[in-house]
Amino acid sequence: MPSPSSSDTRGLRAAAWALRAQFFVSGALFATWGVHVPSVKSHYGLGEQSLAVAMLAAGVGAIAALLQAGRIVARHGPRRVALAMGVLSAACIGALLASRSYGALLGVMLAYGASASLFDVAINAEASEIERRAARPLMSGFHGMFSLGGMVGAGAGSALAAAQVAAVPHLAGAALACSALVLAACARMLPRVDGGPQEGTPLSLPRGPLALLGLLAAIGLVAEGAMYDWSVLYLRQEIGTAAATAALGYTSFSAAMAAGRFGGDALRARLAPVAVLRGSGTLGALGMALALLVPHPAAVLVGFALVGLGFANIVPVLFSAASQVPGVSPAHGIAAVSSAGYLGMMAGPPAIGFIAEGRSLGAGLALVVLFAAAVALAARRALPR
Repeated sequence: MPSPSSSDTRGLRAAAWALRAQFFVSGALFATWGVHVPSVKSHYGLGEQSLAVAMLAAGVGAIAALLQAGRIVARHGPRRVALAMGVLSAACIGALLASRSYGALLGVMLAYGASASLFDVAINAEASEIERRAARPLMSGFHGMFSLGGMVGAGAGSALAAAQVAAVPHLAGAALACSALVLAACARMLPRVDGGPQEGTPLSLPRGPLALLGLLAAIGLVAEGAMYDWSVLYLRQEIGTAAATAALGYTSFSAAMAAGRFGGDALRARLAPVAVLRGSGTLGALGMALALLVPHPAAVLVGFALVGLGFANIVPVLFSAASQVPGVSPAHGIAAVSSAGYLGMMAGPPAIGFIAEGRSLGAGLALVVLFAAAVALAARRALPR
C-alpha cells in the first residue's frame, strides 16, 4: 500500500489541478462577458454612460460581497463557496441577454459581481493553502490559468462570431460548460481549509503596511478590468475593426498575461520583487501607450499583449509581499490586499466608461498608462525589503 505521505502528495496534486480548473473558469467567464460587451450595448440600446452604470452594478455587488467574504469562506470553506458561487456566476453570464429590461440587466450584473467576487476569494484562499502545503511558489501559475481561461473564452468568442453564431447560444453554452467544470473540479478540492480571516471577522480593506500594497493591487487590476470590459469595444468603435478581429484584442492580452504568469514563478526566483514590479509597470504603461497612439489593429493588438505581459506578475508579487508583513497572518494579508485589488478591477471599468462618455474611450483607457506608471514608481516604497 502507498505510504501516507505519497497519498497526501497525490491528493494535494489533484487539489492543485482542480484549483487550476477553477481559475480557468473564472477567467473564461470574465472573457465571455468582455467579448459580449458590444452585444449587451446593442441589445439594450445603451450609451457608454448607461453601460458604465451596468458595470458599476457589478462593482456594487462585489463590494457588498467582499465585506462578508472572509466570514462566509471561513464558515463554509472554499470548496462549498466555490461550488455555489461558480455556478451562480456562470448562470449570470448565461442570462446577460435573457431580457430587454435595463433593470433586469442591472440585477444580473449585481448578482454577477457578488458571486464572482466570492468565487475569487474562495479560490485564492485555497491557492494560498495549497502553496503553503507544497512549500514552493505556485501562485503565479494559478493566476496563469485565469489568463488562459480568458484567452480561451475570448478566442471562442472570436471563432463563433466569425462563424456567425448568435450571442445568446454562445452565452448559454459558455454558462453550461463552465458550470460543469466547476462541479467536476469542486469534487477534487481540499475537503476543508482555513479560508482567511476567522469566522465572525469580515474581510477588511488593507491598513498600515498593507495599505500601499492594496492600493497598488487596486490600480494594477484596473488594467485587467479595462481589458475585460473595454478592449473589444475599443477595437470595434475607435479603430473600426470587424467583430471577429475585435475579439482578438482580449485574446492577445490574455495570451500574453498567461505566458507571463506561467513563467512568473521562475522569474520571481531570479529577480528581486522590486525589479519585477518596476519592470511590470513600465512594460504595461508602454504597451497601453502604443495601443492608444498608433490606431492600427496590428499595433493595438501588440500593445494589448504588452499590457498583459507587463501586468502578469503584479498581483502574485503583491500577494507574496502581503503574506510576509510582520505581525499579520499570511491569510489575512492576502485577503486584505485581494479585496482592495478586486475593488480596483470592478471600479476601474465604470470610471473609464464615464470618461469615455464625456470625452472618448481612448481618453478613458489612458488611465491605464498612468496607473501602470504609478506601479513602477511606487515599487521601491511598497517593497522596501
